[in-house]
Amino acid sequence: MMGMLAGIAAGYVLGTKAGRARYEQISRATKAVASSPATKKVVSAGRQKLADTLSTQPKLEPMKQVDDTQLYIPHDKL
Repeated sequence: MMGMLAGIAAGYVLGTKAGRARYEQISRATKAVASSPATKKVVSAGRQKLADTLSTQPKLEPMKQVDDTQLYIPHDKL
């Protein structure tokens, strides 16, 4: 989705006939959005969710506590 938006934005910037001023305006807006903490947070969360989805490691759930040691079992074995 982000790639598609970047492609559309790049196509618009390259294809615009509004001139250099419009290019600079779009460039500043793009940099502001890209450097925004909210954007970075959303991108980071999306990357983490994708990594979790594609992970080959089983998700572990607490099974039972023995003394001071917590035992875990794969989520699909519960």
